[in-house]
Amino acid sequence: MIEFPLFPPRASTLAGSVDALYFALLGITAVFSTLIFLCIVYFAIKYRRRAETDRPAPIHGSMKLEIVWTAIPLVIVMALFFGGARVYYQGARPPATSTPIYVVGKQWMWKIQHPEGRSEIDELHVPIGVPVKLVMTSEDVIHDFSIPAFRIKRDVLPGRYTTEWFQATRTGEFHLFCAQYCGTNHSGMIGRVVVMEPAAYQAWLAEPPLAPTMPQAGQRLFAKLDCATCHDDPRRAPPLGGRFGGMATLADGSRVPADEAYFRESILFPRAKLVAGFAPTMPTYRGQLNESQVLNLLAYLESLGPASAPGASAGAGVPAAGDRAGQKGNERP
Repeated sequence: MIEFPLFPPRASTLAGSVDALYFALLGITAVFSTLIFLCIVYFAIKYRRRAETDRPAPIHGSMKLEIVWTAIPLVIVMALFFGGARVYYQGARPPATSTPIYVVGKQWMWKIQHPEGRSEIDELHVPIGVPVKLVMTSEDVIHDFSIPAFRIKRDVLPGRYTTEWFQATRTGEFHLFCAQYCGTNHSGMIGRVVVMEPAAYQAWLAEPPLAPTMPQAGQRLFAKLDCATCHDDPRRAPPLGGRFGGMATLADGSRVPADEAYFRESILFPRAKLVAGFAPTMPTYRGQLNESQVLNLLAYLESLGPASAPGASAGAGVPAAGDRAGQKGNERP
């Protein structure tokens, strides 16, 4: 069925598992639908009423029959459940070695940002055989990033990050769609995914004009916003080095993951979660930064090592996870 014209090509490691589950569901549905139809026809003929005096014989039931027609569907349903759960977890957990690529949806276009600095509109270039993790958000309404050939589809929501991942297994060009109605030009929110050999992909990344990498762009924005004024002083704001990916301790004693969502909230809504030991003095940058700039700041924060300091030169000093990137008097760790 891989080349059957009614189905998109199968071009990712996840596609085979999704197709197997889909065809299993389709096959079981077809078998039982046919069986039920044949039984209806058979019983309608065999037990039709032949005379006005016909009366059916009393039925006392059968415990064995009850157990059989309860156990068989239970086994089938549980097999489908565990198969579906396996496929779900396989698609929901990107490998630790995944290459991050950032996606911003906007009526009616997709903006793709590679950490190395290349950006694209309605196109996504990726290497074959390399796990790719998409970190996605929207600037306006709900969109949905769908690549049928990879069997992936995930809502892209305003105000939060969603992720999906894939590993391409075939080179070539594949369709990219928005699969959630998002306005009058929804049908035009389409694009293409270009899967390349690793060497060709690296050559594509190096093509001029060369743009700053996302961490470099984030560092420049961090300096422009004068964030180091507070984050260089541990009495005013939390040190940022090495915090991305850890846990943040809040003023109420709770601990939350210092991930992309936490940092974004720290930048745009600094009083949502106050970090323990620091006053709520950090200003909000909501309305001052677009989603692409926020993603650059997050890439810069993620690039910081434990020994980095926010005021350091290029390549160092990215804010650590849990801190309000680029904001004075940061309130989050």
